[in-house]
Amino acid sequence: MKALPSLPNGRAPSEPVVYVVDDDVGMNDAVQDLLRSVGLRTRAFLSADAFLAASLDTAPGCVVMDVRLRGTNGLDVQREMERRGMCLPVVFITGHGDIEMSVRAMKAGAVDFLPKPFRDQDLLDAVAEGIAADRKKRHVLQCSDDLRSRLATLSDREREVMTLAASGLMNKQIAATIGISEVTIKIHRSRAMRKMAARTFADLVKMALELEMPLLLRETASAGSSRRERGATPQWAAPGY
Repeated sequence: MKALPSLPNGRAPSEPVVYVVDDDVGMNDAVQDLLRSVGLRTRAFLSADAFLAASLDTAPGCVVMDVRLRGTNGLDVQREMERRGMCLPVVFITGHGDIEMSVRAMKAGAVDFLPKPFRDQDLLDAVAEGIAADRKKRHVLQCSDDLRSRLATLSDREREVMTLAASGLMNKQIAATIGISEVTIKIHRSRAMRKMAARTFADLVKMALELEMPLLLRETASAGSSRRERGATPQWAAPGY
């Protein structure tokens, strides 16, 4: 097998990488050559065990894997990847596939299932789709992490006002719900918008929905209703809150 190339000078480590998992040395090399011909980085593995034991790059990417590997099969490897949190899109290639196996692979989230011999462009298209899906997923996760970091800077009251506003309540209704003035509600809402970096109130509501805050409110309200039935004082009604 050809040696894996080092990262050329000037290439950012965030450039996508394609993991090629195939125990057929000739096919492994051929797939790598094709991917490199369009400027993609590759990392090659001759066994499922070697791939699963590897430390993966932090860059976006996908896996091109033979569905029938020595001692195991790609579908089992795909399940093991998911169990280990190796959530990369998978493109399966095979010389021995059948319809049932391809259906199982696609249901498990595979990008494509290509029988050998396949057209070069079909593999390149599938890999491009896999990388695009991984980029999108990473972007969504990063946005979610950023939102949660900003949310952590809000006070309990600001978070409460933001949640109630995202649930569709007007300032007057929020004020009546938690027992403070409408002017104070506006102040809390303004502070929440500033801390969350929301340019408009609509942006703030969108952020709350992405964080599923209205859902948490319903769960909290349900629990609070049970407490009130038992005579407990709601948190927002407690002295000093």
